[in-house]
Amino acid sequence: MVATIELLKRAKAVSYLAPLSTEEKNNALFAMAKALVNNADSILEANALDLENAKGNISEVMLDRLRLDISRIKGMAKGIEEVAKLPDNVGKVISKTIHQNGLEIMKTAVPFGVVGIIYESRPNVTSDAAALGFKSGNVCVLRGGKEAYNTSSQIVKVLKSALKECKINEDYINLVEDTSRASATELMTANGYIDLLIPRGGKGLIQACLKNATVPCIETGTGICHIFVEKTADFDMALDIIDNAKTSRPSVCNAAEVCLVDREIASEFLPLLYDRIGDRVEIFGDSETLKYIPVSKASNEDFDTEFLDYKMAVKIVDGVTAAVEHIALHSTHHSESIITKADKAADYFTKMVDSAAVYVNASTRFTDGGEFSLGCEMGISTQKLHARGPMGLAELNTYKYVIKGNGQIR
Repeated sequence: MVATIELLKRAKAVSYLAPLSTEEKNNALFAMAKALVNNADSILEANALDLENAKGNISEVMLDRLRLDISRIKGMAKGIEEVAKLPDNVGKVISKTIHQNGLEIMKTAVPFGVVGIIYESRPNVTSDAAALGFKSGNVCVLRGGKEAYNTSSQIVKVLKSALKECKINEDYINLVEDTSRASATELMTANGYIDLLIPRGGKGLIQACLKNATVPCIETGTGICHIFVEKTADFDMALDIIDNAKTSRPSVCNAAEVCLVDREIASEFLPLLYDRIGDRVEIFGDSETLKYIPVSKASNEDFDTEFLDYKMAVKIVDGVTAAVEHIALHSTHHSESIITKADKAADYFTKMVDSAAVYVNASTRFTDGGEFSLGCEMGISTQKLHARGPMGLAELNTYKYVIKGNGQIR
């Protein structure tokens, strides 16, 4: 097993190499995508081993998160191809000014250097992160969850083979072999080696990074996403949106966890909601909700829980103002949606809700790099500094000022 510090040293050394051209990066990305599909059998074999080892240790929903099939591998390859087709930001002049003395001052996009990504048991993150990191000019150090290690290891092996085929240093993409907590801590404190750390996973992982990291860190991922059904909402639309947001893939961070219902329509809408999803979703309702549908009593903690499962908390509120107040107290600032026909309510909701993505009459499940035309994503940032929402190529670059003169002195 390669020691994590040795991996970091190799990654840092690559970050000092002359930057690759856009053509070189794109050719390599297309080669990576092709290699994933061509080596699908070996990836699926590794994934089958991970699934077998994980049975009984993680939930069925989390097993689905871990599971790959040929369709998902083709989706991963397509994501890499989409990244290749995106404009290259590296070297882009963001702004340019001319000083009164003739100095040309240019704000220019540059890579961070070495980007570390700590994530859990989603193998597709391995290829997404590698592709985005590579195209944005960074060197990636990937540290995945132990449940997906065999799969991630095989994916990285395949991606490295594509780099080798293109005569590019394979150490642009690296996977930490140690899956213990010690290696995660090493990345969090790898000053001088890691230029940016991105944790992508559950609340525990995010909080551990925020608490322990001494390298720059971006808060991502945790999604207590709300859907508010306002009194003018179209009921059929609301039911379709809630069903999709909760059940299409409950194990992801953009799945809805809380449904708020306007008191004026609660008696009519809640029975319809129960009929629609009550046989598939365990609903926890506040005391008023229990008057209308036979569900479990919600605890205070239920409104602060990212279930990542077929579970949802439901509460009755007094209109859009109360809905916004509830979201302000309980949201993780990921994604929220209002279902309404009233422009005034929609405007108030979009202005007052302080989240990375705020929807009107649409499912929260669209908060995704691919859906936002970013190719794929490094994660969903729920903070405000530097990056917010799905993180694509632009968010993986910082900038420096390049100043050109002809002998000016101050």
